[in-house]
Amino acid sequence: MGLLGRTGEIIRAKWNALLNRAENPNETLDYSYERQVESLQNVKRGVADVVTAKKRLELQTQQLEQNVVKLDTQARQALAAGREDLARQALERKSGFQQQLQDLDTQVKQLQDQQEKLVANQKQLEVRIEQFRSQKEVIKAQYSAAEAQVRINEAATGIGREMDNTGLAIDRAKDKTEQMQARASALDELVQSGDLQELGSDKSQLDRELQQVASQQQVDRELEQLKAEVGSGAPQKELEGSQTQPEQQPGG
Repeated sequence: MGLLGRTGEIIRAKWNALLNRAENPNETLDYSYERQVESLQNVKRGVADVVTAKKRLELQTQQLEQNVVKLDTQARQALAAGREDLARQALERKSGFQQQLQDLDTQVKQLQDQQEKLVANQKQLEVRIEQFRSQKEVIKAQYSAAEAQVRINEAATGIGREMDNTGLAIDRAKDKTEQMQARASALDELVQSGDLQELGSDKSQLDRELQQVASQQQVDRELEQLKAEVGSGAPQKELEGSQTQPEQQPGG
């Protein structure tokens, strides 16, 4: 097979697959049923046409039979009148009509046979169409049920996927929560231990402790200085003199 042949087969296969996906079984069944009904109507019209043709031939047969009887009578009358020549002519015409009658009888019989066959075919077709109609409705109902089941399953599958996504979201949220709790615990431990620097400050815990020691030493030095001053007595006497000095009376 050449390249064009293989290409044609591929195109036909893809086209058939596309049609298969786009095909609606319900529409296909209804269309097929309509075509069968149309065929039945054509058969009925054919039967009617055959019956009509047969009736025309039967009418012609009746007319010819009447002519045969009439010519036979005329032949007898002519012979009785001594006109053998006229009797012969009447009998010749009678013979021609009788030949036509034989041909018409053959045609009528053929039409009758054709009518009987068409009527039998019509009855068989009506039975098959009725069976197909019942089967069509069953198949359509089955297809509709299967289609509904597919939609339900698809919806259930969709719900399952959503639940899976929800479960993943919950797991991620738990992980983030555990990470945040661990971080909070670690920060709390650092705060308690003093290893964590103050927010916005570049001083470490060691810097703060050294600053606290320096501050304590400054307090100690000032306290010793105060003790020395108090122990010399001068500040105490000045303090007592200021307390015993009499208050000046107004106007004195």
